[in-house]
Amino acid sequence: MEKKTENYIRFDWAMKRLLRNKANFDVLEGFLSSLFGKTVKIQGLLESEGNRERENDKANRVDLLALMDTKEKVIIEVQNNTETAYFQRMIFGTSKVLCDYINKGDNYEHVSKVYSVNIVYFALGKGTDYVYHGKTEFRGIHNGDILELNPFQKEKFEVDTVSQLFPEYYILKVNDFDKVAKSPIEEWIYYFKTGTLPENASAPGLDKVRELLRIDRMSEADRNAYYQHLDDMARLHDTVTSGYEEGRFEGRLAGMAEGRAEGRAQGRAEGRAEGLAEGLAEGRREGLEEGMAKGKQEEKILNARNLKQLGISLDIIAKATGLSPKEINAL
Repeated sequence: MEKKTENYIRFDWAMKRLLRNKANFDVLEGFLSSLFGKTVKIQGLLESEGNRERENDKANRVDLLALMDTKEKVIIEVQNNTETAYFQRMIFGTSKVLCDYINKGDNYEHVSKVYSVNIVYFALGKGTDYVYHGKTEFRGIHNGDILELNPFQKEKFEVDTVSQLFPEYYILKVNDFDKVAKSPIEEWIYYFKTGTLPENASAPGLDKVRELLRIDRMSEADRNAYYQHLDDMARLHDTVTSGYEEGRFEGRLAGMAEGRAEGRAQGRAEGRAEGLAEGLAEGRREGLEEGMAKGKQEEKILNARNLKQLGISLDIIAKATGLSPKEINAL
């Protein structure tokens, strides 16, 4: 990647401090235009915590909620902290906006189109790309066809597909980007990751970043607060990394202990099984030998009885059967 000496204000800081000013909407419009692949104009910013009916109703504190001139709404979130349930957070964010911006008496045709744009600096999910787009489609479970709008619905709602009525999600996994920026959105992700701009960057809005978001244009108070924010982010990263390594080491130890315990349990189980098998085999052998010996003895007695009935002398019967004269007399 190209090295640049000029550093610019991080996008998450700019969203909270600078980009809420209508005069600076060009930056947000350029970013969204690069992401959506079409020209985007922002009409204004909206409050993101309306219509709370209960004190414990979970607030939807999104980083920025914009209204486009098409009346579509865009949530822009920047997340530095690792959050396992971030996918669910995305669902909640769009659902809350949908509910907050429709009146009780309105028909459902007034439900807003919402885009959720998420710029994350942690490992979210498992994948090989750095930009993901999610939308809703209904596919037949038997024929595999996509459910479409009828001509009247297309005309009434001014869209072509069912998915255009539902929220759409974009996830930019900033830390996973490690390429030369070639497209407009890649130039933006390069800025998100490095705080600098690619050489000859031409993506919409980056010219405004170069003009408006220079660190040397900040007041001393803002610059000090900004550097404190960078220190906080660095400490957060170190804490997460250290926690990850410690957790990994502890997990290895716990895994080894569990493995030993499981190995002992398996060894005992296998030992019992082997002992049982050997015992059964030995028992069968002993039983067989005992049975054969008993059978031979019964055969001797039967032969001796028959010989005795024939009047054969005891000495001859004893020699023929191996029984003692006493045993023969007892027959």
